[in-house]
Amino acid sequence: MTWLKEHIHILETACCLLLILIGLPLLSRNPEVASWLFIAAFLIGGYQSAKNGITDLFVDKHLSVDILMILAAIGAGIIGYWLEGALLIFIFSLSSTLEELAMEKSKNAISALMNLTPDMARKLDEAGSIHEIETKNLKVGDLLQVRKGESIPIDGELKSDFTEVDESMVTGEPITVDKKKGAQLIGGTINQGQSIVMEVSVENEDTLFAKIVSLVESAQSQKSKTATFIENLEDKYVKFVLILVPSFILFCHFILGWTWLDASYRGMILLTVASPCALIASSTPASLSAISRSARKGLVIKGGDIVDNMANIKAVVMDKTGTLTQGKPSVVDSYYVQDKDLVNSLVKTAEEASSHPISKAIIEFTKESERLKLEKSEEISGKGFLISFEGSDWRIGKKSFILETVSELDQYEEDINKLEEQGKTLIFVSRNQKLMAYFALLDDIKEDALKAIQMMHELGIKTVMLTGDQEKTAQYVAKKLGIDQVVANCMPQDKVSKIKALQEEYGFVAMVGDGINDAPALAQADISYAIGSGTDIAMESADSVIMDDLTRIPMSIRLSKKMKVIVKENIIFALTVITLLILANVFQVVNLPLGVVGHEGSTILVILNGLRLLTFN
Repeated sequence: MTWLKEHIHILETACCLLLILIGLPLLSRNPEVASWLFIAAFLIGGYQSAKNGITDLFVDKHLSVDILMILAAIGAGIIGYWLEGALLIFIFSLSSTLEELAMEKSKNAISALMNLTPDMARKLDEAGSIHEIETKNLKVGDLLQVRKGESIPIDGELKSDFTEVDESMVTGEPITVDKKKGAQLIGGTINQGQSIVMEVSVENEDTLFAKIVSLVESAQSQKSKTATFIENLEDKYVKFVLILVPSFILFCHFILGWTWLDASYRGMILLTVASPCALIASSTPASLSAISRSARKGLVIKGGDIVDNMANIKAVVMDKTGTLTQGKPSVVDSYYVQDKDLVNSLVKTAEEASSHPISKAIIEFTKESERLKLEKSEEISGKGFLISFEGSDWRIGKKSFILETVSELDQYEEDINKLEEQGKTLIFVSRNQKLMAYFALLDDIKEDALKAIQMMHELGIKTVMLTGDQEKTAQYVAKKLGIDQVVANCMPQDKVSKIKALQEEYGFVAMVGDGINDAPALAQADISYAIGSGTDIAMESADSVIMDDLTRIPMSIRLSKKMKVIVKENIIFALTVITLLILANVFQVVNLPLGVVGHEGSTILVILNGLRLLTFN
């Protein structure tokens, strides 16, 4: 019953058909009763269209195709063709119903996102007891239990030591992600490990999924330029048809010598077949389907005009840290002169006093080493650590800091230079005046970055990296990824000016970033992508949000190109059908029911063609 209330149009269409079927056998035996049944079918089936048309006309001051259909049906009835009028109304109503269901299918692809997060959560109280509570009532700091195979109810932090999470509904990647204690969990993703405990970190309306649903709902209300143009054209087109039809009737009667009945009947057919229903439906379903499909594949596009423009991208500009790379360094090489275990223990003990990303990376690398009791430990800002242990002075830090006491590094110079040329950051360890070890750290590239760059090159798109990092590191990453152009040592304002220069060079430029410093460049670019794991300001500044998989950029470009092809196909098909039906009417080879079937059938085909994008790969 609830479904029928929400889809009353279906019930009206069914009643319209039933009355026509009852009236058909009575046409020969009792034509008057049959006519009244057809009028009833007319009123029931045409109610919604008449209501929409009148509302558009008197409230929105806009002439719509609904007015044309109602006038055509009334005109057919006035000249005695009540059956044809009822059939016209039925087929138009059926077309509107199918269009409604088709559009709903597109929107349901997004509504499904809202069902990914469970309505209930298992909250742990101070005593360790579990109470089921509605997800919407959760507060920041609440502890929750999530069992194996269950959806994580809300964004939060993992308090258990380890788990595996299926994030495919966010990132599109089927491989489970390992999560260690302290890792961020996304609501709607699935716990594939053992039962875990997590702490809520956001209110329900601030979760990543809530933002995605909000963005997509907003995007679905923003039409593409093509759809807006066609809808703006509708009013003028309908006015033209309303002038054309009486002119056609008068021409046929006075110039061609047709009877008033024949001329009026052909006028009603013209009123029907010349309506721009298929033309109006040529863009919006395709645009909605593209937005829905991209969201299901891990890319939220904020509007129809944006997905429309993505096909025009000629160059993609990317930030390095957090976009092309993991955003955090890790130790990838190490060299020890002697006393490896002692060096690791001293380094771990000293670095635990710092929260710097490099310190965190070294702590992770030396986590199996034991802590030592130091006689002295001092952090020298911008240089490193100065510590004392068992009567020896130790230094941990930059090359320049070590060289203050170590006389030379000649025998290691070749290896050190090689590591630096690879864009690696080096941390040295010395005891008194002797080098003891050095560690090479690198913010490694994301697994999907190389594939994304290759896919963009296949599309003939230039790739540019803008980064505030040093030249050597930037060049190393760019070479590893195959990026066409590199600009290093970039301040945020430099990125904006560089985007402007690239726009002059290529014409249409996209920007990808994740940080606060990327927001100005994202705003300047013609199309912008923010990484979903980035900052809120980057996500607000961007036209679209990627759920951490850069291959969604070339996917969006291909999707946009496909959408443009489909819209072009729809427009050509719609105009061709309208032209052929008008000509067929002039030569009197089509009647009113057949004209309606051809006209409304083309509308349905156009909508279904647009919905193909829901399965785009």
